[in-house]
Amino acid sequence: MTAERAPLPRTELSGLLTDAAQSVSGILTAGYPTAANRSYLHPVLGALSAGPRVVCELNDRLEEFVADEPRPTTPAGLFTLASYAAALGWLTESLAELTTSVDQICTRAGIPTEPQDPDVAAPDGAEQDGEFDFAFSALELAAIRTAAEAASLPPGDYVEVLSESLLAASRITDACMEISSGLLEDAAYVLGEATDQVRIGDGPDGLPALVRSLLARMEAAE
Repeated sequence: MTAERAPLPRTELSGLLTDAAQSVSGILTAGYPTAANRSYLHPVLGALSAGPRVVCELNDRLEEFVADEPRPTTPAGLFTLASYAAALGWLTESLAELTTSVDQICTRAGIPTEPQDPDVAAPDGAEQDGEFDFAFSALELAAIRTAAEAASLPPGDYVEVLSESLLAASRITDACMEISSGLLEDAAYVLGEATDQVRIGDGPDGLPALVRSLLARMEAAE
């Protein structure tokens, strides 16, 4: 007869959340080689390439966590599970939004959405005229025209797709920072409270930081 395993200690539960936070924040520093003819995608390619891998890693860890015997039943274990699941769901949704944004940028730029070899050059022949809605210095205009020429886009169109790329990068950055911060806050709470004193299901204040943030986002969207 198999002996029943003891619940995970708070140090391991906290470590699970801390490791997840580090993985999520690592998305923001991930790099990806960007060819000159796709330079307007540079702000998003790192997150776009690293994000799915992090989601898979977090999902695998979550499956291992809930597959352990006994499954989380203590207040600390359930608190950790709720925080981790909220982080994974939020990250998955944010990356889906990023992918949609990149698809739209690629469509606007007239390129296929499938990954391409960074060394493959863009077709020549696109017109180089375009109007700007922003004020640029002579040096900035020269850099924009050079980048636009390499991307076979009119300068005005290049500025628009680059702006959309920067906006998408800003959104995924905000999401990853908030997810990582929430995980660290929950990790500190689990580690600092006695197992039988962790609050869960005792009103909004007893929910993990990430769950509270998600509820606030849902209310704001209504």
